[in-house]
Amino acid sequence: MAAPLLRTERLDARLTPEEKETIETAANLRGTSASDFVRMAAKEAALNTLKELEGLTLARRAREAFVKALLNPPEPNARAIAAVKRLRKETA
Repeated sequence: MAAPLLRTERLDARLTPEEKETIETAANLRGTSASDFVRMAAKEAALNTLKELEGLTLARRAREAFVKALLNPPEPNARAIAAVKRLRKETA
């Protein structure tokens, strides 16, 4: 069985009384402390944000690489030239 992780870092936040009451109510309904509820919710929101932004970055990079390859195609190598010759021979 894995050892429990030590929580040694702190993160402070100022809340309105209404925000605190809402969080405490939700935490009670989940059967957890307000601190654990906030920690889990913040981690989930952070992971979702990272996933979303990383996906956008990768999509942008892929699109840029695709357009670059279309506008500046590389010279065909020996295998590509041989493939074209085979295709022309088969379809002639």
